[in-house]
Amino acid sequence: MPHEVRAVVSREKNAPVSVESIIVPDPGPGEALVRVQACGVCHTDLHYREGGINDEYPFLLGHEAAGVVEAVGDGVTEVEEGDFVILNWRAVCGNCRACLRGRPWYCFATHNARQKMTLADGTELSPALGIGAFAEKTLVAAGQCTKVDPQASPAVAGLLGCGVMAGIGAAINTGGVTRGDSVAVLGCGGVGDAAIAGSHLAGASTIIAVDIDDRKLELARGFGATHTVNSREADPVEAVRELTGGNGADVVIEAVGRPETYRQAFYARDLAGTVVLVGVPTPEMRIDLPLLDVFGRGGALKSSWYGDCLPSRDFPMLIDLYLQGRLDLAKFVTETIALDDVEEAFSKMHHGEVLRSVVVFE
Repeated sequence: MPHEVRAVVSREKNAPVSVESIIVPDPGPGEALVRVQACGVCHTDLHYREGGINDEYPFLLGHEAAGVVEAVGDGVTEVEEGDFVILNWRAVCGNCRACLRGRPWYCFATHNARQKMTLADGTELSPALGIGAFAEKTLVAAGQCTKVDPQASPAVAGLLGCGVMAGIGAAINTGGVTRGDSVAVLGCGGVGDAAIAGSHLAGASTIIAVDIDDRKLELARGFGATHTVNSREADPVEAVRELTGGNGADVVIEAVGRPETYRQAFYARDLAGTVVLVGVPTPEMRIDLPLLDVFGRGGALKSSWYGDCLPSRDFPMLIDLYLQGRLDLAKFVTETIALDDVEEAFSKMHHGEVLRSVVVFE
């Protein structure tokens, strides 16, 4: 029997979101019905609302979520009713060329639920990142559910579903940060702070946080930054070099997604160092670098999709570290809100007033 639930819907570009009744089908083969307990308000959801992803309105927003599996369809073996899960937007297929080469975090054929959730009038919804979790219940592919320790708070666990995993993974998985490394992180929002936390967890000796907002820089220290640079007041490239013996950082993580900050990241790294782009650019952005500098400086220029994570490997590990007190995920939660407060949360996020607002369902 279909389920009628409340959810946050974006009907048109740049218009305020609305809370409406939607219809969620029972799970079919390979699918899972999840009762959402908490869902973070991520900047990607705002990108959807503003038309920065595509124009497939109406969107069912929300994707950074944790909840409990209520039912599964035929053939599902990954999870069962009652499991506490974090939702992910890269359910690996196991059969594409990346998976068959033992690199499932690069899976080229990730999948979502086949059935569509709809508005009450039958209009099909496009779920954000194939999830759509600003809803009391959502339908996903079973592979999008990662079982973790139920002792974890849903408001904290759900953050691993996107931003926090993207940042930690950008440092550890993509950037390969290890003991004694120097790291610079450009942009200290949720993803940037997660990259700082990941670098600290990996044993980096110098972690330089760069932002234009002193409030964010102070928060970055709480995640493990050893130095901060306000790039309104100082040249970030020169500042990073000065803090690394004149050399530049071993790993520079760009968590903004803009040409000017990427250029700063490129020149703030040491020779043979690594630049990781985890900030999400918009389609019209371009970068212009002297090809001789790309050649002469060596090293690696990498992009990080979802922190190059494998949810089945990384989510349980990070939840265990959180429960052991070694990774303070709760620091990312600025406030908990109700479903009706998502539009206000977008405004707070846009103005840099919060690190993460998290919708918590009763």
